[in-house]
Amino acid sequence: MSTDAINQGDVTFSTDEKGITTIEFFHPLSNSLPGRVLGKLADTITQLGQDDNTKVIILKSAGDRAFCAGASFDELISIDNLETGKIFFSGFANVINAARKCPKLIIGRVQGKAVGGGVGMASAVDYCFATKFASVKLSELAIGIGPFVVGPAVERKVGTSTMSMMAINATEWYSAEWAREKGLYANIYESADEMDTAIAELADKLANSNPEAMRLLKKVFWEGTENWDDLLSERAAMSGRLVLSEFTKNAINKFKKK
Repeated sequence: MSTDAINQGDVTFSTDEKGITTIEFFHPLSNSLPGRVLGKLADTITQLGQDDNTKVIILKSAGDRAFCAGASFDELISIDNLETGKIFFSGFANVINAARKCPKLIIGRVQGKAVGGGVGMASAVDYCFATKFASVKLSELAIGIGPFVVGPAVERKVGTSTMSMMAINATEWYSAEWAREKGLYANIYESADEMDTAIAELADKLANSNPEAMRLLKKVFWEGTENWDDLLSERAAMSGRLVLSEFTKNAINKFKKK
């Protein structure tokens, strides 16, 4: 196990004079997410939701290639008991629930490929921009688990049929254009620069919109998800159990060697 990989990565944020707050997460392994970074990301979203200076949030990852490679394989392979497994997968649950409960609208910026938990994060924002390089994959079944924790967020965004197609065909990359047609992305762009211009325009409009109207809109958008604290915790336990199996440990090791 590489403890280095588990201890790397960070989350930062900054707020401009208009009240547009940008959260950026980073990990050197294609922005994959160990539990520590997931925890910081969930806490940051929650904190900024209560920050009066923040009018709107942009969620992005560092670099110009992968948006998010999902769970940290190094941490997955190190899980050796049910409680640790549930805690790790609860990291993604906590990020999704923090985004869901945040009273501020969250704009997603997906500059490159999104896998597993990365697709979950793209689904948990309120409006998502992407480049043409932002293909998506729910790879969980290919490593012996399933997209249990991110499933509700993805399904809410693209529907059961599309989510189940992605979950079953777990090694298939689906193009950014396909993801836009299914409703995951609002718009896709030829380059990150073009996307950033569009994001800035929308963020500027939202920063000047009625905060109370946006808060109420957000509440309406997420109606019917009030049980997600419990639901995603149950789903985290499902993944936590599966990751202990010999089948899954072998599958992850095989995947790591590719």
